[in-house]
Amino acid sequence: MTLTDIAPSVFETVESEVRSYCHAWPVVFERATGSRLYDEQGRSYLDFFAGAGSLNYGHNAPVLKRALLDYLAADGVTHGLDMSTTAKRDFLETFRSVVLEPRALPYKVMFPGPTGTNAVEAALKLARKVTGRETVVSFTNAFHGMSLGSLAVTGNAAKRAGAGVPLNHATPMPFDHYLGGRVPDFLWFERLLGDPGSGLDHPAAVIVETVQGEGGVNVARAEWLRALSELCRRHDMLLVVDDVQMGCGRTGDFFSFEDAGITPDIVTLSKSISGYGLPLALCLFRPELDVWEPGEHNGTFRGNNPAFVTATAALDAYWRDGALRERTLGRAGRVEDALLDLCGPDGRAGLAVRGRGLVWGLEFADGERAAAVCRRAFELGLLLETSGPRGEVVKLLPPLTATDDELDEGLRVLARAVRHTADRLAA
Repeated sequence: MTLTDIAPSVFETVESEVRSYCHAWPVVFERATGSRLYDEQGRSYLDFFAGAGSLNYGHNAPVLKRALLDYLAADGVTHGLDMSTTAKRDFLETFRSVVLEPRALPYKVMFPGPTGTNAVEAALKLARKVTGRETVVSFTNAFHGMSLGSLAVTGNAAKRAGAGVPLNHATPMPFDHYLGGRVPDFLWFERLLGDPGSGLDHPAAVIVETVQGEGGVNVARAEWLRALSELCRRHDMLLVVDDVQMGCGRTGDFFSFEDAGITPDIVTLSKSISGYGLPLALCLFRPELDVWEPGEHNGTFRGNNPAFVTATAALDAYWRDGALRERTLGRAGRVEDALLDLCGPDGRAGLAVRGRGLVWGLEFADGERAAAVCRRAFELGLLLETSGPRGEVVKLLPPLTATDDELDEGLRVLARAVRHTADRLAA
């Protein structure tokens, strides 16, 4: 019996019911290159999911694959905890010279563990350790991870319900546009901070995504972010920017907060920092916040040396100049125009569009329609996912390295899927 014969039943009988993406894309994938995945029957799928933002440079980017294969062939250290290795040194030197120094960012770099939620947990712990305070303010529709500390500052009710225990020491505030512009920015937050009877303990920190990817591609205005940064400064709260999904060029600049001209106290990175889909996460913070004792926060897989190798290669290949940034920013309007066309004259189709760089959302009236669009797109060979509290937003995350033809192809397929579902509803 071949693997092809037994694979479906193995997934169904051995793997946990917690799996999700395989239900949306019910095929067995075998290989991937560039902007495309291929199933074991050889069918091609254009990937506008990009590993939930972990594959900004596409699948198996040749320059990254070559660096990884060379490192492994030379018996490079694979597992090293937080030991000093040549791979880690190369990454730190490159990250400093390519990312930090050109932006005048003073950050120390911490490797907290291999995933985004590890970085968020480290950020929350550090903020509480530095300030001696417990409360962290987050925002409506935020998503920061699936471990308990990260879930406490996450807005999605379904994900929070999976915790099984109370999620404490976090207070939500309205994200930008949440109240439709009817209330001045931070009016409620400011009032609570200034009123000793409000019941809000003085927060240690505020954590924010500049673009809420899982929350429905909600984009914070630059002026809103600047006002938030100033609010944190005036009230002695640390500002944490979660750039796990929107960092590494997804919005154009390497960090998504650069456009706002702010310098957060703490930044979390993961997903595309390795460039190859290998697990790696960073927690960046101002030097004066580096109050950790040795081993006070650790983890067995916080030193993923193969990921250091591909991350260094990615920075060298894509961030030594501004070409990728300019290309991403230049294509933003192209995607926006295509999505606005789907909305029809004056938005009569009942759709809404929002995004930055190469992260875009197309909002429908309900999650059922958005899911139907993604199903039809899959049938046509395009991978998309939904986001938002009700799954009402179709999210586009094409690789930053997709060709113009691939970008146009994906947008055409999406348009066909939208029209198809509209016709079926009208029938």
